[in-house]
Amino acid sequence: MNNNFLNKYLKLLKNNNFSYPEIELRYILNKSSKSKEDIILSNFNEDKIDINLFKFSFFRRLKHEPIAKIFNKKFFWKYKFYVNANVLDPRPESELLIETIKKYYQNIYKKLKIIDMGTGTGCLAISLAKEYLNSKIIATDISKKAIEVAKKNSLRLNTVNQIKFVNCNWFLKKEIYDIVVCNPPYLSFKDYEKASYEIKKYEPRLALLGGEDGLLEYKKIALKIRNILNYGTLCFFEIGCSQRHKIVNIFEEIGLKCIDIIRDYQKYERVLVLNKTK
Repeated sequence: MNNNFLNKYLKLLKNNNFSYPEIELRYILNKSSKSKEDIILSNFNEDKIDINLFKFSFFRRLKHEPIAKIFNKKFFWKYKFYVNANVLDPRPESELLIETIKKYYQNIYKKLKIIDMGTGTGCLAISLAKEYLNSKIIATDISKKAIEVAKKNSLRLNTVNQIKFVNCNWFLKKEIYDIVVCNPPYLSFKDYEKASYEIKKYEPRLALLGGEDGLLEYKKIALKIRNILNYGTLCFFEIGCSQRHKIVNIFEEIGLKCIDIIRDYQKYERVLVLNKTK
């Protein structure tokens, strides 16, 4: 084991306030490995890694750039997604949207028409396409660069025949869908200012900031969402941890009733299920 090498980089991580420097270092070493053999610190040999790749990656991480952005990879649901600076890294909390949809739609062979509004990486649309093999999905995003990332993921995960990607703000056509799924930006100005350096520096502001109170995009969606709903449509929205009452009121005013509230792993209210009542 090359103790001098390891100690040098562990010290740098500790001095830059990384909570788990050993885990950080081991991960970067493994991503820089010349083989598929797992590297552990106790048997580390410098000859087993691409030293230039290691240093390039390590010093990016030392600036607190997220691991996902450095290696352009983030796991979500059952799949590995390509990510870059133009898209928000998929969060574990958003997997609750998939779980909740599966609770309401248990027949995986049903022909469903789905819209994923604000698709980002395409993680929701693609995961749903994998779960519902006969579904047809429209995935929209206001960012052209995000659409490019989503298309790349769809191609790699073999869902191009099920998903059509559209560059627009929420949706364009007045079509009726069986399922509406959406994880809009919901941070208020105050929440965004309190967010970590990693988030503010390396994640797209457009995908995070929901106006002064965090509710701006829900209000925009509410203005026209009835154009894509019938009485059988279910809408699944991710929300911020203290926004439930205000968002429920926004949609109740246009005739959408909240029929279910799903809490995340920290017991925060995270997903609303809505359906048209009038």
